[in-house]
Amino acid sequence: MGLGDGILIKDNHLAALSGTAVATPAIVARATRHAGEYAREHPGLSVEVEVDNLEQFEAALAAGPDVILLDNFTLEMLRKAVALRDRAMPAVRLEASGGVRLETLRAVAQTGVDRVSIGALSQQATEIDIGLDYEPPPA
Repeated sequence: MGLGDGILIKDNHLAALSGTAVATPAIVARATRHAGEYAREHPGLSVEVEVDNLEQFEAALAAGPDVILLDNFTLEMLRKAVALRDRAMPAVRLEASGGVRLETLRAVAQTGVDRVSIGALSQQATEIDIGLDYEPPPA
């Protein structure tokens, strides 16, 4: 899998379209619908959209992407998003991201989201020095 295997609409893309620091729900809905139309014309592409608040979430959910990335949502916001999704569009997958730490993983997972991204897995990884030295075969 690579970046060409799906459509990821990041919050910065939406903010740029909106011309504001935080995208309007209307922009989120429009961008998500357009991406969905493109994906239907190109089978095999999935659509994921990142949202920063519940208003954006509701707009994205109504547009029907495959996945909604819930960025920096509190546990209460995650529970609300899961409940809204379960009532309206249960096929949409929800991914929690942003601020998730190994210590908070269980609580985040218990909100009912389908996926959790933990930046600490790569951001806090420590290095290891592995040498692969060549040794010629014995003469």
